[in-house]
Amino acid sequence: MTITLADAALYTAALFILFLTPGPVWVALIARGMSGGFHAAWPLAFGVVVGDILWPLLAILGVTWILSVFSDFMLVLRWVACITFLVMGWLVIKHRDKTIASDSRLTRPGMWAGFLAGLAVILGNPKAILFYMGVLPGFFDLDQLTWNDIAAICFLSMIVPLIGNLILSVFVDRARRLIKSQRALSRTNFVAGVLLIVVGLVIPFT
Repeated sequence: MTITLADAALYTAALFILFLTPGPVWVALIARGMSGGFHAAWPLAFGVVVGDILWPLLAILGVTWILSVFSDFMLVLRWVACITFLVMGWLVIKHRDKTIASDSRLTRPGMWAGFLAGLAVILGNPKAILFYMGVLPGFFDLDQLTWNDIAAICFLSMIVPLIGNLILSVFVDRARRLIKSQRALSRTNFVAGVLLIVVGLVIPFT
């Protein structure tokens, strides 16, 4: 490996600061956590992992041609993400008066749907690869990186936001457990649905 511990530590700190900046992933995570608790939120965090590995890998390999060749495909991904969150938000609002246990439609998508939601929100944001393409050269000499270096960088790019997203999911779940009344549950699900719709509306413009 050519990268030093100091390089890795500095990059980790940058990733942590990036995680602390609220974005579509935060909104989606909070929305699912409010509507379904930790069980509904953690699969989304693992769906985001795919993009957190893919984007820095593409940036390191310098395959900018992929964006030009698959530009239409990226546009499709963005609209798929948009539609996904609009539908999820509408369903949560529609069934906001029903608990998770009594209304299986709120949890019917299950872990797989949560994973796909995380995948959609991270792949539907082309700004991610632009961020990595602008940031990585400032931390590492990309021409000198070995495959071990690339693996280490992708691991850091994945593990830092994953841990942060899982911790955030736990806090959202704990806050949700404090809500006991039917009225509070209805309000919570309404807010969750609105947040999901906001994600869907924002994605096309990011």
